[in-house]
Amino acid sequence: MKSKLPNSGTTIFSTMSALAQQHGAINLSQGFPDFDMPASLVSGTSAAMASGKNQYAPMPGLLSLRAALAEKLEQSYHHYYDPETEITITSGATQAIYTTIAALVHAGDEVIVLEPCYDSYIPSIQMAGGIAITVRMEAPEYPIPWDEVQSKIGSRTRMIIVNSPHNPTGSVLRDSDLAILSELVSKHGIFILSDEVYEHLIFDKRQHESICRYKQLYNNAIAVFSFGKTFHCTGWKLGYVVAAAAIMKEIRKVHQFMVFSSFAPAQYGLVDLLADEKYFQGLANFFEAKRNYFLRLMESSNFIPLPCHGSYFQLLSYPRVSNLRDREFCEALTLQYGVATIPVSAFYSDGFDQRIIRVCFAKQDATLAAAATKLRAVVKI
Repeated sequence: MKSKLPNSGTTIFSTMSALAQQHGAINLSQGFPDFDMPASLVSGTSAAMASGKNQYAPMPGLLSLRAALAEKLEQSYHHYYDPETEITITSGATQAIYTTIAALVHAGDEVIVLEPCYDSYIPSIQMAGGIAITVRMEAPEYPIPWDEVQSKIGSRTRMIIVNSPHNPTGSVLRDSDLAILSELVSKHGIFILSDEVYEHLIFDKRQHESICRYKQLYNNAIAVFSFGKTFHCTGWKLGYVVAAAAIMKEIRKVHQFMVFSSFAPAQYGLVDLLADEKYFQGLANFFEAKRNYFLRLMESSNFIPLPCHGSYFQLLSYPRVSNLRDREFCEALTLQYGVATIPVSAFYSDGFDQRIIRVCFAKQDATLAAAATKLRAVVKI
């Protein structure tokens, strides 16, 4: 059988999580929290289910939820998106990304992808018949090499994908990055797909530079967000996508035939929670404290932490510990020391390896303390 994705297998996240379960290791590999979501979200969703709100939601999502999101976006980024025509609820951010690419990228179109990147981007492009043009970012700061990006824009370039706060590196875009991006869009008329699922997880007094802030990008920009990352309910697979009405019209054409609508009871449960500004204001402090706690625990280890200004991932370099390639190192770390992590080379299409691993610090303090104890014991692998 001829495969549409001949170079794709089981994701590294599934592989490492399975290895962790098999060997009873602490799982810092896959990006999910091990603490509960807000109690009010549980009760609100349960109430919706008990009251019979269990059938299909409207195709673009519950209007009251979209209206609440329009208000939140305007407060956060000073731009109003029409809930009727410019916001769509999706079955997770990954579905939103796939649907957007399927709607806008045609066979032979080129899409610029900044690596390391979330692993769904390139397969989504390939499934649409597009061609991924990769641009490499490198440790320790992972800046975008804008000159190289410019050099790779041609007549077939349809889209560029950006991600901030960034998975896996924890880097964040600055206003200077958005200024350059704006110039490229103005010059070439390409689409921007902005993955902003960690929008509220930004540290060190930095501001999240959402593309929604930049009105000059409005007619070319699509932003994707996640309820799962924001409300600690990744298993619900709920997200949303925002864009100008003309773009959203095309996205919804694909969305209706892909999933039609997303889990209805949770949409009712989310409405009231979105009005709680204090919750969002506290998220950054909550996760920054998690990052700082983990870094303090790791101070006496042989690992070298890289800068992390957002997301809930911390990169660790290990030149003092091993010369193994990062995938082999992660497997050995799981088997010998009982901590599962992710090799950063898995986020590069060519397997570029700087011997760096990713850990998720969205865990209870007890989980982080137990994992750090094991990691501090690593001397040589």
